[in-house]
Amino acid sequence: MALNNTYDARLVQQETAVGAGAQILLLALIGTAIGMGPAGWLTGLAFAIATWAVLSRALHRSRLRSFGAANRVTLGRATLVGGVTALVADSFQSSPPVSLFVGLTAVALILDGVDGKVARRTGTSTPLGARFDMEVDAFLILVLSVYVSMQLGPWVLLIGGMRYVFVAAARVWPWLTAALPPSTARKTVAALQGVLLLLAGADLLPYAGNFAVAALALGALVWSFGRDVLWLYRTSRVEKASARRQVRELVAS
Repeated sequence: MALNNTYDARLVQQETAVGAGAQILLLALIGTAIGMGPAGWLTGLAFAIATWAVLSRALHRSRLRSFGAANRVTLGRATLVGGVTALVADSFQSSPPVSLFVGLTAVALILDGVDGKVARRTGTSTPLGARFDMEVDAFLILVLSVYVSMQLGPWVLLIGGMRYVFVAAARVWPWLTAALPPSTARKTVAALQGVLLLLAGADLLPYAGNFAVAALALGALVWSFGRDVLWLYRTSRVEKASARRQVRELVAS
């Protein structure tokens, strides 16, 4: 997100280093507050290192001249997601304070609507920024689904894993990588996943209510993915038929 005339890798990479430092500071604060165990610490540190490494490499390859305000918001959100990840990993040994889990997740979800607006308002939207935002969203949903699955069962993992299954399937069937048309319904379903999983994870409702909320999230996601996959499949068939027809016409001529 860059508006300078020269590229200085050091200036951009410093931003990712600050993000990694903020992640470690957040882990230290959480650890001090709740006495986080080794699983939480190791998972949180692994998230911080992986985020720093992947983002640094992506920035180097894209040669952005400035990190940009929108990416800073997304990086801050990634820091919160790292804290949530550490809490979920720690919950396998001891239950983290629900208020802390809900607070970090809620702020991360709220900020999800901020980085895109900042990018559009400042005219600094980039493919890297959009991908960074999408990956942070997807990982948060995965982590939340892991947390809720401990209460409701492993079927909830389908919510967090569906996007990654789609990406893996696209390596086998390249037609899945085609661009989809804009869809308000798709955006709404995606936004609802985090809200519904947070509601189920907060355990404010009885078991049946939490089950229904998670089932609603899964049902909406299956519908959204199913609709998109069907559209991509039909479009690929039409394109293949059109290509074959053009070949036949060329041969006939």
